[in-house]
Amino acid sequence: MSRLWLSGYRSYELNVFGDQDPKLKVIKYALTNYLTTQIEDGMDWLITGGQLGIEQWAAEVGLALKQDYPELKVAMMLPYGEFGGRWNETNQAKLQTLLARVDFQAPVSKQPYENPQQLKNYQEFMVTHTDAATLIYDPDNPGKPSYDYDLIRQYGEAHPYPLTVIDFDLLQESANEYSEKQNNGFNFE
Repeated sequence: MSRLWLSGYRSYELNVFGDQDPKLKVIKYALTNYLTTQIEDGMDWLITGGQLGIEQWAAEVGLALKQDYPELKVAMMLPYGEFGGRWNETNQAKLQTLLARVDFQAPVSKQPYENPQQLKNYQEFMVTHTDAATLIYDPDNPGKPSYDYDLIRQYGEAHPYPLTVIDFDLLQESANEYSEKQNNGFNFE
């Protein structure tokens, strides 16, 4: 069994502000290609969080891939109870819809947010309950994922825990490929 933790930037860090944003189509295209390769290489579980952005998009892509790869399981682990409770109604509804569709979901801490230690406990849980991590992250453009990036690298120094980083250069390559395929008549909808 192989379990992959996938995380990355929040939607606002990528300036993606809606489901129709062209950048989102490229990101989902890149995620689909990457996850398809991972599944074909033996990944059984895609494990992500519930943050708006890469985590939710990864869950959406994983759920879509289950049509072709029914053996894939998708899990969403939340750092604490009542996660997302302060978001606007649209974002709360989107999270709840995803949580209802995945194969497994649970908060690492059942308590509502109390302190940063819950976030550290969440990170520790994720690295100790997965076999590898992938971050949509560019170290030259730090943001929220820098905390995960630093922890994963530190954990990987003492444990066999591979980290794959999909940076802006790789996303640009995906954008070019996506554009080329669209120009050649491929439909990704």
